[in-house]
Amino acid sequence: MELILLLIIGIYVVSYRQNNGENVYRFFVTQVKDAYDKLAPYSYKEVREKVHELGQEFSMRQYTSQIIVFAAVAGGISYLYFYNIIVAAIYATVAVGFIPYLAYLRYQKIYSEFIFEQIQVYTTNVIMEFTTTQSFVKSLEGVRDSGILEDPVLQDVKTMIEMSYQNGTIDESIDYFNEKYPFYMVKNMNQLFLQITKEGAKDSGEALENMSQDIDSLVESVYRDQADRKNFHKRFITFGLALFLLVMAMQFLLGTDSYIELLDVWYVRLVLHAIIIVNAYFLLSGEKYYNQDLGVE
Repeated sequence: MELILLLIIGIYVVSYRQNNGENVYRFFVTQVKDAYDKLAPYSYKEVREKVHELGQEFSMRQYTSQIIVFAAVAGGISYLYFYNIIVAAIYATVAVGFIPYLAYLRYQKIYSEFIFEQIQVYTTNVIMEFTTTQSFVKSLEGVRDSGILEDPVLQDVKTMIEMSYQNGTIDESIDYFNEKYPFYMVKNMNQLFLQITKEGAKDSGEALENMSQDIDSLVESVYRDQADRKNFHKRFITFGLALFLLVMAMQFLLGTDSYIELLDVWYVRLVLHAIIIVNAYFLLSGEKYYNQDLGVE
């Protein structure tokens, strides 16, 4: 344990001496970011770029605040478990190490919300365009030229148009878009247009009106689910943190001195480590659920 702590301190000191005049934290974050840029999947890089473009990326001050809070909470809780400053420092370091993963989950949530809004715009406006053009491809072109869509959805609509002209049919382009954006409203609307195009329906107004109402209903249910998730998230975090503090009840029942004596037993320490790990996994699972794709099957 002591060796690990000394190693961490040594890395910090070396970094400071090699970067005289530069903020050590900023240097560390820059190095981690550069390394992650080389290893991160291309899809995640797109997500982060879009979040930055939307102006919702965390600032350096926000990351610094997160580091302080995570280190303080993790260190404080683990110290209450083991009364060992070395163990507390290790848990604090591990907790800080999860901040990039939590940022990844948050970015995915922001990106999925953006995509869902774009898909909502896409479906609604294609239906509106079709009422005047009576052509699916022409409707796509109208939405493309309207300036209401942004990349990556805009680029995929352009790809659909190119595929439709190249193949002389909309089948492949619809399959492409359905696979790229597996939303119920996309599949249902595209299936309707495929049916109208193939069967040559003369009066599609009622079917399109019903589809528009279905889309409104789906959007309403998705946003209701989003609000439910937010309410659940607040209660979940409170409950998850409370689970960590159950050790205080144990100490109250046994007495602090008796509890510290129990820490000399190896399997007691093992059980306490297991409790922290299981509770942490429980919290991370809840965070992952809260940040899951919005409106996707």
